[in-house]
Amino acid sequence: MLRKLYYWTMSLAAHRRASTALGAVSFVESSFFPIPADVLFVPMCLAKPEKTWRYALIASVTSVLGGIFGWLLGHYAFDLIARPLLESMGKMSTFDALSDGAGEMAILIMLVTSGLAHVPPMKVVTILAGALSFDPVLFILSAIVARGGRFYGLGWLLSRYGPQMVAFIERRMMWVAGGLVVLMGLAVLYLQSH
Repeated sequence: MLRKLYYWTMSLAAHRRASTALGAVSFVESSFFPIPADVLFVPMCLAKPEKTWRYALIASVTSVLGGIFGWLLGHYAFDLIARPLLESMGKMSTFDALSDGAGEMAILIMLVTSGLAHVPPMKVVTILAGALSFDPVLFILSAIVARGGRFYGLGWLLSRYGPQMVAFIERRMMWVAGGLVVLMGLAVLYLQSH
């Protein structure tokens, strides 16, 4: 079953509208969607390695635009849209914890770490930055550095080690899946405790 899911994801990544889907997922992931764009980005780069840098550009630009949208939600529509959205995703406690004592430097650090590693979640940080009126120019610059660093860095790894990664995954499908389940479980435990 896992092998079928893997091949289905790879075929989806090779679809002619995959770039549009990547852009859409990258945009919404930075502002309100819970699933990271990597879910599409990685298989797309593995399916069409010659387009890795194009995919990195699409994901970076649309992710920054999504972050700007999250900032706007936090700044102009926090009570109307952002708060109910965070509550529906179970992220309001994370938002409250991050906003306690968050100065400009703390927000900047959170933007860079969430943009690179999704910790804390990017959508929470973009809304927080808007709600606290973080400087929009500095916000955009840090989002460009963080999201560009993430997708171009991941693109470089995939272009350099992609074929070996594909061979490794295909030979050890059950171990890879088990490892991903363990990592997701640890991520859920971490997010619930913060």
